[in-house]
Parts: sequence; C-alpha cells; structure tokens
Amino acid sequence: MRNIVILFGLFISWIPSLGQEKIGIDNDTLHIKVDLTRGGAICYISKSSVDRNIINIADEGRYVQQSYYAGKSINRKADGQSPSWSPWSWNPIQVGDAFRNRAKILDYKKSGNTIYVKCTPMLWDMNNMPAEAEIEQWTTLSGNVLKIKNKLTCHRTDTIYGEGKMNDQELPAVYPISALKNLYTYFGNQPFTNAELTNPVSILLSSGFWGRYNNDIVTENWMAYVDDTKWGIGVYSPLCTNFLAGMHVGPDGEANSGATSYIAPVKKYALNRNSIFEYDYYLIVGELTEIRGTIYKLKQKHK
Repeated sequence: MRNIVILFGLFISWIPSLGQEKIGIDNDTLHIKVDLTRGGAICYISKSSVDRNIINIADEGRYVQQSYYAGKSINRKADGQSPSWSPWSWNPIQVGDAFRNRAKILDYKKSGNTIYVKCTPMLWDMNNMPAEAEIEQWTTLSGNVLKIKNKLTCHRTDTIYGEGKMNDQELPAVYPISALKNLYTYFGNQPFTNAELTNPVSILLSSGFWGRYNNDIVTENWMAYVDDTKWGIGVYSPLCTNFLAGMHVGPDGEANSGATSYIAPVKKYALNRNSIFEYDYYLIVGELTEIRGTIYKLKQKHK
C-alpha cells in the first residue's frame, strides 16, 4: 500500500546459517523462488523454461509479501522513524524496512511442492526495529497455480498505537513487473458467469496514490496484470471484493526496474496486540482466459 520511495540507508544482509539464500520449486510449468534473506517472501516467478522473473524486487517494499496495519498513525521520528513515512501505524512487513534492513528467518523447509518459512518481520517506517510478531507462509505450487497460506502472530507489548482500529489490510501486496501493463478484472453484478471483463486504465502512482477499487466493485475477487498478448499474472483473494492496483513510473519495467505494477486485495480488520490472523490466496500465471477459468474452478472447489 505504501507509495514507492527509494531510500539509501543502512543495508544489512542476513544470510541463513546454512548459507542458502533462496529456495525454489520448478514443476516444469513454473519456476518459483522465495528469498531467505528477506523473510522468505516470494521473489521470483517465471515460466519453467524461461529465465524472466515477472515479480518486481527493486526494493524491500515490493516482492510478493505480507504486510499488515494496526492502530493509529503516530509520529515516531524521535525514535528513528523515517520522515518519509511519518506519521505511520504499526506496520510489520515480511521483507524488510524502508531503511533496507531485512527480516530474519526463524525457520524454513521444503517438502515436495510446498515451501514453509517463518520470520520476524520489520516495522516498515522504523530503522532496524523488528516487530513483536512472527510471520509464517506456506507456498504450494501446482501446475500454473501458487496457493499461499499466510499467518501473522502478534505478541506486542506496546501501548502507543491503541487497540480496536479497523485498518485496510493488504491480502497480500503483489508487485508484478510493469511490462505486464494491462489491468483486467470484472466489475459487475453477474460474477462468475463469464460476463465481459473490465480493462481499467492503470492509475499512475504520481497521481497521488494507487487506484482504489472500493465499494465491493471487484465482484470476482481477482485482478490481473498481463502483457499485450494477454499473458501475465492474476491475484485471487477469496476474502476480498475491494482492491488497490496501479503502476509506478510507467510500463516496460522488469524485475529490477524502478517501474513496477502493483495489486493488493484489501479488507478491513482490526489487529490488536495479541491478534492471530491467517488467510489463503492464489497467484495464477498464464493467458487471461486461463487465469479467469482457473479462478472459477478454485471457487467451485472451495465452496
């Protein structure tokens, strides 16, 4: 949800004890990787036979990662809060903070086509301040579909943010490359009937914020960014009918470009000091019609 700002500050690289920086799965359809130096966030998705990452990883605010918000926004500049992100709420994120300090992996394992990771997230706005929480993620690859289970466990001792405030939660934050420049979804009152798709113009971040698709307008619970051949990545979050989406800088960016696309399903939840929150979502890679058809099958499967 954060606007993109590249900050040059302390860069801390924490390498897992076994020396392994990334672990991945290649099932002959897709090749995926998670980054163990950045909280185990999804850092790489490509076709199995093509070394072209369709996830933007230009800074710690991007990737495909968990990000949560709790309490009111407060000014903590006296405690080292970034002036660019002040005031700000309690915001643990999986990869690292705005100063480029990274989250620390607590545990990870690969079993078949599933990768499990657990980390201590960082507070986005603060300089090298681990959150009083753990993030867990189970990523399972099947064909061209990633099923991801996310979990946040809070054990906060702070009292400065307050309790009970409803905040928009990114479920999750996804940053496709901006070469996938065409946004598609369905707005309408006949969801899951193959009614005509909607192709909204991508809102550029320079306009003030990402595009806001509120009032339960995203009735099929997904959005996708695709290229001019209509191939790309869809984000399906069954809990959500509101989304954020847009583009920073412009189209034609790749994995390490400043330019990026962005999709985040959003839903309001109040996360308190001892909250435990978990949810599932899916990433589907392929042609636009295939993405939509797969989502329809997933919906039927989980009725």
